Parts: sequence; C-alpha cells; structure tokens
Amino acid sequence: MIDAEPDMVVVGQAGDGDEAVARARSLRPDVVVMDVRMPRADGVQATRRLVADEFVVDGKFVSAVLILTTFNDDSVVHEALHAGASGFLLKSASSRMLGEAVRAVAGGYAWLDPPVARKLLAEFVSRPVSLLPADSYLERLTLRETEVLIIAAHGFTNQDIVEHLIISEATVKTHVSRVLTKLGLHDRAQAVAWAYRSGLVRPEDPPPVRRRGPHR
Repeated sequence: MIDAEPDMVVVGQAGDGDEAVARARSLRPDVVVMDVRMPRADGVQATRRLVADEFVVDGKFVSAVLILTTFNDDSVVHEALHAGASGFLLKSASSRMLGEAVRAVAGGYAWLDPPVARKLLAEFVSRPVSLLPADSYLERLTLRETEVLIIAAHGFTNQDIVEHLIISEATVKTHVSRVLTKLGLHDRAQAVAWAYRSGLVRPEDPPPVRRRGPHR
C-alpha cells in the first residue's frame, strides 16, 4: 500500500520488534510503521526503545513512529502515545488515510485515527481538573509558547500557526521544540493530549483568530 504512493518508498521491513528496532536504527527512515502485536518485542516496547535513541530536530524525532493495529483499545492507545508514537491508525483505515497519516507524522505532526481521537477527547474532558498538572507546567511556558500550543491543539499545522501568529516557520518550530522540552513530552501528539488533559484547551473552545500584519 505504501509503495503505491508516488512520494513514498519502503526502505526496509521487519518480522519482529527486535528486528524493527535494529533496522530502524540502521536505516533511519522518516517514518516507522509499527504493528502493535509482534513476537519478541511488541510494537509499544519497540517504539519506546526507538524514541529513547532518537534526538529531536526542529521539534520532531528523526524517525517518527506510526502505530498500525487492529486493536482500538484504550490501554493500547495510551501505551503507544506514552511510548512516544507520533500517530495511531487502525488497520481498517483506507489506503488513502494511511498515506495521509504517514505524510503527517513525517512532517512532524500528530495523527490519530478519527474513532481513536473521539475516544481520547471524551476521556480527557471527563477527568477532574484537580488531577491535572496544569498550573505548575504552564508557568514554565512563555505567552508565545502557550499560544503555539493552543493553536496546535486545535489541529493546525506549523504553516497555519505561521499565518495565525504572523511569525516565521523557523520560529514556530523553535517554539514547538521548547514546549516539548519544558513539558517533558516526546512529540506533538503528546502535546495535544496534554493541552486537553490540563484544561488549557476544551473541545467546545472556538478556533483561534488569525492576526493581521507582516511576518516577523
């Protein structure tokens, strides 16, 4: 399916979790499409090991991990995201959606299968605010970093943030990287989840309003 995409090339395949880690370390692909259920080391364990190896460039890991599975199970989703996966896609998804997911995580964005995203949002907003680590962590962020996090949590891309805040894309990437570092997060998917869990962003909030003026 991936090889059928004109802008994608499969550079390697693996039969188990250990081999997946070894090949990803060697080949350094833009995206690792990881199955959850594999022998020797499952996809979550393999993802955790890969993320521990990686270094961040422009706010994203060198090799982004997209989890591909038949299991729409809350515990699997949580484990995958906490392990550092950049996306989560069900195997029932269309080939078009698979291509979109790969492109998204390759570009440093988060991707959640729509049914998974709905379940996560419902869970996040139902949690008591008193249990969420909002204030102490938000104090670490500058006003501009908080703005970037809010806009990203609404599903906007880096280019969208450029147009909203009238700043350069390089500046956006710097802010995203600093947000991840200050909040102790691995990638954009975890940042979006954190924004909802903390109450910084709620599903009923209107999207941010774009500013007008020259880029800076």
